[in-house]
Amino acid sequence: MTSTPQSSYLDLPDNLPIPQDDGAADHLQGKKLDSIILSATNTSKIDLSKLSGTTVVFIYPMTGVPGVALPDGWDDIPGARGCTPQACSYRDNYNELKTFVDNLFGLSVQSSEYQKELKDRVELPYEILSDSDFKFANSLNLPTFEANSMKLLKRLTLIIKDDVIIKKHYPVFPSNKDVNWVLNSFFA
Repeated sequence: MTSTPQSSYLDLPDNLPIPQDDGAADHLQGKKLDSIILSATNTSKIDLSKLSGTTVVFIYPMTGVPGVALPDGWDDIPGARGCTPQACSYRDNYNELKTFVDNLFGLSVQSSEYQKELKDRVELPYEILSDSDFKFANSLNLPTFEANSMKLLKRLTLIIKDDVIIKKHYPVFPSNKDVNWVLNSFFA
């Protein structure tokens, strides 16, 4: 499969493979979070298990950097493409989300320095958390895949109430519509 030309990094090619539910996130609903400290793009340390209220965490594989090639075959991996459009859809709906959500974060295994490039470039109003040591991912047994010898997280969104996962969205596709699932979750 080859990618179709895109007019911008916010667009998704029309021919992306659709991820199938492999059951790798079935165990998450109702799971209590362990206390794990994550670094945020603003240099703060966040323990999701200590946050009160409703928290949304959208987990994504990795964002690209303009001018740097994505891993080989990236568009052929179901669910891999679309991290920047997903992050921007949360940005564009941030004010509406804040009426329902106390905390919003993106999360990937890239370093905070790497993630900060995206946050600054597309002006995200929320922080991105780094799980570069996979402590959070391993504690929840989150689904992963490999690309170019990198272990990455599959795209997944969690709605957490206090320290318990109350809803999960997996697989997420298309990535830029994930925010709609979150918003609709509050009307279901």
